[in-house]
Amino acid sequence: MNTFSDQPGLKRPVLIDTDPGVDDALALLLAFAMPDIDVKAITTVFGNGPLDMMTHNAAGLLSLFGRTDIPIAAGCSKPRDAELGGDALFVHGPDGIGGNKAVPDTTPELDPRGALHLIADTASAHEGALILVALGPLTNIAAALDHDPDLDLRVRELIIMGGNAFGPGNATPTAEANILNDPEAADIVFGARWTVRMVGLDVTEKLRMPSQQRRELAAQTGPVGRVFDRAVPFYEDFYRNAAGFDGIVLHDPAAMMVLTHPNLFDWQPAPIRVETLGMSRGKTWPSLRNEGWHPPDWSGRPNIQIARTSDKENLLQEMMTLWRQGLVGNHT
Repeated sequence: MNTFSDQPGLKRPVLIDTDPGVDDALALLLAFAMPDIDVKAITTVFGNGPLDMMTHNAAGLLSLFGRTDIPIAAGCSKPRDAELGGDALFVHGPDGIGGNKAVPDTTPELDPRGALHLIADTASAHEGALILVALGPLTNIAAALDHDPDLDLRVRELIIMGGNAFGPGNATPTAEANILNDPEAADIVFGARWTVRMVGLDVTEKLRMPSQQRRELAAQTGPVGRVFDRAVPFYEDFYRNAAGFDGIVLHDPAAMMVLTHPNLFDWQPAPIRVETLGMSRGKTWPSLRNEGWHPPDWSGRPNIQIARTSDKENLLQEMMTLWRQGLVGNHT
């Protein structure tokens, strides 16, 4: 399988599982501006904040973008095998999306099927063509596999923002936040039969937008300007205070760009196990030995395409082009 449609001229169907989240909002802006991408559904999961807040934010974003035609369903509110941990509202704002009324106060009209059935039904409706993009903890994706054990054979590709195969974590010294939120679910997802591309901290922490470019986009009219003007400053202040640079890190937007620009990433194939115990809980461990020689716990697991580096200058340039054009590509 590859990322691109085998039928030129047809838009590629995509389902986005998300926990919005400032950078989730920026990633959704990209998806709706991509001319050959057709977002079929949105599912929400706990993560950056509680599930109800994340679902409210997703509905507000769809209202802001003029895409209330897209079904939205709420998924899991806690990890599958552990207690709910902390949120990331200190990064994303008290409402999870900048704390400045970035999105309309919309009451979500949720798909009655719920997230797991919506994922399975959308995959069945687009057999072998649907691309899943997971921007939050992998709890919904693992639960959807429980519900439909052949889901991994129906989906064309799964793109994950999460993990840290070659470097330190951001939630702990060893773990990235999305994976730490539900390591058991992540280990299930990485062990399934689908084609997976993992875009983790190895790439995303190096992909940064300077504040000057954020201010340029904030001056635009319409949804793009509103998000960059109202949602992003809180996120920007976090990175200024915590990391000492004037700008933002583009975690989720990096993963979304795999839909159209996988060639701007360098990919390392390797099976992955996720640590579920002790101080290293949430760490994504690749086995980098030659094919055919892996320790027993990695043996027999599929290779994951791990983004090791990226052409960050061209990625940012492509993102800026999409954000500048707003929602032209996919807004009907």
